[in-house]
Amino acid sequence: MHLTRIDEAKPYFPPEHHDMRCLRLQGHEAGPADLLWMGMSQLLPGGHTSLDASPMEKFYVVLEGEVTITSDSGVETLRQWDSCRIAPGEKRALKNDTNRPAAILLAMPFPGVKKD
Repeated sequence: MHLTRIDEAKPYFPPEHHDMRCLRLQGHEAGPADLLWMGMSQLLPGGHTSLDASPMEKFYVVLEGEVTITSDSGVETLRQWDSCRIAPGEKRALKNDTNRPAAILLAMPFPGVKKD
């Protein structure tokens, strides 16, 4: 087992993430992982990402607050414990439109991981 305590999670700085603090929970520099990595983003009120696509599939779970997700298929507001999948190549933007902080969990495969 590999453990990452939240107090020891290291920040990472993805491009086009504004008024957000991103922490690596598993994978990459946070420790060993074979198929995917996990991160948590804390969004201040007004915090957001740009509308952009990635070649990798992404899964989001809102841990706290509300996060509005704009994608190729529309605009949805996710609340605590709601989740969504963003397909490879699908554009997405995240935004906290509230006056309270929000937190979202991200799970994403490593580049080169193939579906069976």
